[in-house]
Amino acid sequence: MDSGRLIVVDDEPDLRSMIAEYLGKHGFTVRTAAGGIELDAHLSAEAADLLILDVNMPGEDGFAIARRIRAASKLPILMLTAADDIVDRVVGLEVGADDYLTKPFDLRELRARIRALLRRAVPQTAQLTQASAATPDNTKSADGASGHANLKVRFGHMVLDLDAHRLIASDGTEMMLTATEFGLLEAFARHPNRVLSREQLLDLTHDPDSDVFDRSIDIRIARIRRKVEQDPANPQTIKTVRGAGYMFVPAKT
Repeated sequence: MDSGRLIVVDDEPDLRSMIAEYLGKHGFTVRTAAGGIELDAHLSAEAADLLILDVNMPGEDGFAIARRIRAASKLPILMLTAADDIVDRVVGLEVGADDYLTKPFDLRELRARIRALLRRAVPQTAQLTQASAATPDNTKSADGASGHANLKVRFGHMVLDLDAHRLIASDGTEMMLTATEFGLLEAFARHPNRVLSREQLLDLTHDPDSDVFDRSIDIRIARIRRKVEQDPANPQTIKTVRGAGYMFVPAKT
């Protein structure tokens, strides 16, 4: 049986009930909300492990909700779009969603995507803990230099803690990462100085059944660069290899 605390936000009562009933039968704890106000009440009462969020809702739409949730939390977000529209997908990814699913959808696929996101997600308890500063003594370089067992990899002016799923600045502050952003950084950390195509990155970071389009990688790489590069417009840590993909170049020590 599956497990996890989910909140389904959709203005269609029948759809909310159908999703909640199906996922509840498979072991998930599911709460439902008709919009942002009810969602906020749920989150104030108890944390969640994943948010299923419809795009098209009256009042505060799904994009606006995702943007403000992402500004304060790493909560994985799976967005539901009413049409197979690439614009909705791109906007959803840009505001911080981790994945999307087009309506109408198969409930089995929804469950598979939820399971994939939860596998990659940062535990909610870790979100409440202030990250400690990474130091040279407990940082292991990507090329395998010796260090403590807890693997930490330097990305530009940040350090990725692979065990804790954290991206940490030198002063100890933690940079928010979505589950997919962490998955990409982990893929780069485990394959330094190697060109990875978009297809390879998709394979390394997504469930095999996912149909996320490869250009979504470009959007996520741009978001990651804004977090790790001193000058995102002139990236030195995650470089573009024209016609081939991306390459993580560890800093020389």
